[in-house]
Amino acid sequence: MAWNKGINFGLFEGDSVLQAYLLTAISVVISIVFFIWLRKSTSFKMHILAGLVVGGALGNALDRLMYGAVADFINVTCCGFRNPYSFNLADIFIFIGLVGLLVFKFDEKQI
Repeated sequence: MAWNKGINFGLFEGDSVLQAYLLTAISVVISIVFFIWLRKSTSFKMHILAGLVVGGALGNALDRLMYGAVADFINVTCCGFRNPYSFNLADIFIFIGLVGLLVFKFDEKQI
């Protein structure tokens, strides 16, 4: 279990309340941009992938508002390999959603 006060992998970590609010605001703005961008899309696949990104971003934002940091609880340490990084399900959803959007966006017909 780790508390991440920065962005991915603890980058830009700090103890400032202002930083937590700033990162929360960035998550909300990114989510709004995704909603606006998706209004033109008719692809169910794109809606699901964007939903993963938005859900993950808002989940992490909620953690920041409630606890001042994101609760990271998954660490892939195994077989003598020590992984110093922790993450959570929201991070996984964001990653899968963004990769999927990049891969499948080129399949969608432009209107």
